Amino acid sequence: MAETRKLVINFAEVKRGDVGTVGGKNASLGEMISTLAPKGILVPAGFATTADAFRAYLTHNNLNAEMAKHLDALATGKITLNSAGERVRDLILGGDWPKDTADAILSEYRALGDTTGEKNVPVAVRSSATAEDLPDASFAGQQETFLNVIGEAALLDACKRCYASLYTDRAISYRTIQGFAHDQVALSVGVQRMVRADTGGSGVMFSIDTESGFPDAVLINAAWGLGENVVQGAVDPDEYQVFKPFLKNPKLTPILEKRLGAKEIKMIHGRDGTPRNVPTSKAERKQFVLNDGEILSLARQAAIIEDHYGQPMDMEWARDGVTGTLYIVQARPETVQSRLDMGTLKSYAVENPGRELLTGLSVGSAAVAGRVSIIESAGDIDRFVDGSVLVTGTTDPDWVPIMKRAAAIVTDHGGRTSHAAIVSRELGLPAIVGCGNATHILHDEQDVTVSCAGGEEGVVTEGLSEIKVTEEALEKLPDTRTKVMLNLANPSAALRWWRLPVEGVGLARMEFVVNGAVRVHPMALAHLDRVTDPAAREEIEKLTAGYDSKPEYFVDKLSRGLSRIAAFCYPKPVIVRMSDFKTNEYADLLGGRDFEPKEENPMLGFRGASRYYSDNYRDGFALECQAIARLRNQMGFDNVVMMIPFCRTPEEADKVLAVMAEHGLKRGQDGLEVYVMCEIPANVIRAAEFAERFDGFSIGSNDLTQLTLGIDRDSDELAPLFREDDPAVLWMIETVIREAHKAGSKVGFCGQAPSNDPAYAKYLVEYGIDSISVTPDSFVQVLRNVETAESD
Repeated sequence: MAETRKLVINFAEVKRGDVGTVGGKNASLGEMISTLAPKGILVPAGFATTADAFRAYLTHNNLNAEMAKHLDALATGKITLNSAGERVRDLILGGDWPKDTADAILSEYRALGDTTGEKNVPVAVRSSATAEDLPDASFAGQQETFLNVIGEAALLDACKRCYASLYTDRAISYRTIQGFAHDQVALSVGVQRMVRADTGGSGVMFSIDTESGFPDAVLINAAWGLGENVVQGAVDPDEYQVFKPFLKNPKLTPILEKRLGAKEIKMIHGRDGTPRNVPTSKAERKQFVLNDGEILSLARQAAIIEDHYGQPMDMEWARDGVTGTLYIVQARPETVQSRLDMGTLKSYAVENPGRELLTGLSVGSAAVAGRVSIIESAGDIDRFVDGSVLVTGTTDPDWVPIMKRAAAIVTDHGGRTSHAAIVSRELGLPAIVGCGNATHILHDEQDVTVSCAGGEEGVVTEGLSEIKVTEEALEKLPDTRTKVMLNLANPSAALRWWRLPVEGVGLARMEFVVNGAVRVHPMALAHLDRVTDPAAREEIEKLTAGYDSKPEYFVDKLSRGLSRIAAFCYPKPVIVRMSDFKTNEYADLLGGRDFEPKEENPMLGFRGASRYYSDNYRDGFALECQAIARLRNQMGFDNVVMMIPFCRTPEEADKVLAVMAEHGLKRGQDGLEVYVMCEIPANVIRAAEFAERFDGFSIGSNDLTQLTLGIDRDSDELAPLFREDDPAVLWMIETVIREAHKAGSKVGFCGQAPSNDPAYAKYLVEYGIDSISVTPDSFVQVLRNVETAESD
C-alpha cells in the first residue's frame, strides 16, 4: 500500500508544496480540493500519478540511457530537434506499464467511478511537469491534455501519451531556453472526472487585468463547448471584466465590461467520444455564454483562489451543461504582469500614423514598426523572417520558437487569454488578436506599424511610423498640495493609468463614451418610432439585439463604459460631465437627425444644461441619469460625481437639479456631489449663487476664453488672439476661485494650458486652485510644474 501511494495520490491528499511529486498543475488542483472546497471552490475529483511513477516507468523499460543519447546528439547538433523528439517519444510510447503502476492507476480510476456510479467514468487526462507553472516560467501548453477518456485501456494509453508529451519539440525547446535540464524534469498525470462542458461552456480567467496589470480586476473569457478552443485561440470568445473590491457585497453587480465574441465554433465530443469542432448556431453566436450571476460567481472564486495563494492567478473553468455547475479545472500563478517592475511606467505613442488597415484586441501597450511575414501553418515556419511582424490565423505551442523571433504578432482569431496573447505577454511583444481577416488584408513584406498604445483596441496602420517611448520612475514623482487629476474619455485605456499617483479624474467626458460605445442618439432609443431613416433603424435594431428594451441598451453601454474610468482610481473622485455634444454632433449619432434642430452657431446654441429639462431632450437625459444611478447604486461606484456643462443661469441650474432628483439623483443624497462647469462669464459673475446649488466648479478654459474674448476657438484667422493667459481670462479664473472659496465650494481646472506652459500652472497655484486635471500624457509634466509653482 505504501508503494502504491508513492505511485498514485488522490487529489484530496495533495497540497501546493507537492510540486516535486505531482507537478505544479496537479499540486494546485489538490491544494484547492483539500483546502478551498469549504469556501465554495468546486474542482472535479481525481488523482495524480507521481514523479516516482514516471521514473519507475523509464527504469522498467530501460529508457534513460537511450533517451539521453538522443538528447545529447541534439545538444551537439548531430540530429535535429524534430528527429530527437520523435525518437524519444517513440521510446516512451513503446514501453510497457509496470504492473504496480498500472494497478494503482486503475484502482483509483475505479474508485472515482464508484463516486458517480459509473463503471467507465469519462475523465480528462492532463500532463503536469514537476518544473511546471513556476512563478518565472508558465510552461503554458507545453505538454498534452486528453479529454473524455473512457475505460481502463484508454486511460492507460492516455497516461502513456502524456509521458511522451514531455518530449514534444516545443517542450524540449522550451526547457532548453528556460535552463531546465531534461533529466531533472519528470511528469505527473492528472486524472479528473470530466465536466460536461461540451454541452455547456468553458474558458480562461485571470485575477488581474492581463494588459495593464490592474490588480483589482478579474478578466474572464468564455466560449461554448470544451475549453481548448479558448486556450489555443481558435475561437473569439466572450470577454467579461469584474471589479474585485465590490465582490463581497452581494447587492452590487460590478461587471465593468461584457463583450460579445463571435464564437463561430465549439468543441464537442464526437460519436466516438473524440473531441471535434462544429459550427455554433446563430443563437449561440448572439448569446453570452455566462449570465451575470455566473460571471460574478466565477469572479468571486478567482478572488478566493488569489487570496489563498497570495498572488495573481491564471485559471481555467468549465460549466457542466447537464447540471449548470461551475468548476475550476486549473489554477496556476500569473507569470507576466505580476513580475513587472511596478515602479516604472513606460508609455508608447505612434507619431503620424498611416492609413488604418485593421483592428483587433490589443495585448500589451507597446508599439512596433516592421515588415509583415505571413505564416498560415506550422509547416511554413521555416519561411519566417527574423524580426518581422508575424501574421497568422492562430498559434499553438508549436509556434513558440518563431514567436520568440518576431517583433510583433497579429492573429485572425483568439481573445486576450489565447495562446498567442499569453506567450506575447511573456515575451514582451505587442500583439493584436482576433482581427478576423489579417491574413487576407495584409501581405508578405508589407511595411506596417502595430500599435497597442491606444487602449483595448489594437491598430495596424500602413507604413513604418516613428514611435515615441517615454519612461517614468514613479517613486521620483513629487507630492503636491494642489491635486493633480486626469482628463479621460476612452474607457478602454483607463485601467492602464492605475499606477500613476493621480488624485482622481477631474473630467470624464460622457459624450466620448456615447459616441464610441453607444453610437445611437438617446432619443432615438427612447422613441424609435420617430426615426425616419430605414438604414438607421436597421442598424439600431442590430446594435440593440439581445436587450430587453432599446433604452436598456443605452443605460447598459454607458454605465459599463464609465465604470472602468470610475474603477481605476477608486475610491478617489471621478467627475463625470453629462453629455455636452453640440446639436450638429448629436445629429451625427444613429437616428440623431430626426431629433436635432439645425443651428447657425451650435457652439452657443442648444447644448449642455438647456437640453436636460427641455421636452426635446428630457427623455434622453433620463437615460443618462439612469446610467449614473446604476453606476453609483447597482455597480457600487459611489466615487462618481456628476457635473453639469454650459449652465447659463442659477435658475437653469434649479431646473436641471429638479429633473435629476426625479430620477433618484438628488444632490447630497447617498453622498452624491454635483459640480458645474465654469465656462461662461455668467458662471463667474454669479459664482456665489451657483455655489449655493453645486458642490464645486470645474473651469473649462477653452469655452471661458472663447466667451470672455469673443473669439471662435475654431477660427484659424483669430488663433493668435486666442490666449488662455489673457489678463481678462486670468481675472475670470482668479475671481471664480476666490468667490467659490468664500462660499465653501471647491474649484478645479481642466485643460492643457498648465502642461504647455509652466507659468500657467504658477498662476493657478497662486490663485488657490484646488485641483488641476490634465490628459495622461501630460500628467508628469504638470505635476512637476505644480511642484515648482508651490515651491516659489
